[in-house]
Amino acid sequence: MNTIKWGIIGCGDVTELKSGPAFNKVPNSALVAVMRRNAAKAADYAKRHNVPKWYSNANELIHDTDVNAVYIATPPAFHEAYTIAAIKAGKPVYVEKPMSLNYQASQKMYLAAEEHNIKLVVAHYRREWPLFKKIKELIDAGTIGNIQLVKLVYDKPALTAAELADEKIAWRVNPAISGGGLFHDLAPHQLDILYLLFGDARRIQGLATNQAGAYEAHDLVAGNILFNNNIAFTGTWYFNAAAPADYCEITGNNGNIRFSFFSSNMIELTVGGNTTTFTFDALQHVQQPMIEKTVSYFLGQADNPCSGYEASIIMRWMDIFVSGR
Repeated sequence: MNTIKWGIIGCGDVTELKSGPAFNKVPNSALVAVMRRNAAKAADYAKRHNVPKWYSNANELIHDTDVNAVYIATPPAFHEAYTIAAIKAGKPVYVEKPMSLNYQASQKMYLAAEEHNIKLVVAHYRREWPLFKKIKELIDAGTIGNIQLVKLVYDKPALTAAELADEKIAWRVNPAISGGGLFHDLAPHQLDILYLLFGDARRIQGLATNQAGAYEAHDLVAGNILFNNNIAFTGTWYFNAAAPADYCEITGNNGNIRFSFFSSNMIELTVGGNTTTFTFDALQHVQQPMIEKTVSYFLGQADNPCSGYEASIIMRWMDIFVSGR
């Protein structure tokens, strides 16, 4: 392949700005087909984004000979089946996060890719953001010394009745479709960066509960990780908060690094009582750097930016957090 010719399965809201347009902006990449079960919406998306083909059937897109790679942007309930179908058709896959409904499903996905020798990338796209690359650079350089503790807090006010009545939002708190609640939607971004920075876990503990009873999924999750390198992590995800909060603080014996995952493009580095601030421009298409790396990987010009095996580790952590075991 000289050009990655993409087909999107699930051309919903996430593809409008975050990812979809980037497939035509990355070198050696083109978006040639889209699929959505609602034919009228698929046709409308194709028209607005100048995509040559549209489908209402995923298998037709997967077997389109003009498509040589598939991006799966459906809700998680469909990731496993569509990923394996594309793999069996010989098409490399870029699949949204969370990788699947649970760890067991994620294992089937990456093992299918290995069995058929087909490339699989999971869209943990914050790995390629300049902000998180800078954090890794600061840590790798020993800027704050030996790291001892990581603390994460994510608080979000409860979904309103109007939001819960909106199907674009409601599916995210339906475990049969999303795998869990808002934790499953948001935490993969955070936990993947922690994995990238600190590696795998030696021990994981967690608890999850539904306090408000507004929907079936858990609305409070708390977890602890002891990484293999003896760094300790504690995190809480609270979706009935009076006010929002979003921060992560990495503490070393010489200072700390403070940042947020979703609400700020800034890093605060404090060493010896002095604070330095790093600010980063917002990206027009947040997935574009990851898509560029994925295209290079599919073309044999780079390593896998986020393998199915790595993403399955995050699914395992999440399963333990919400099950307590």
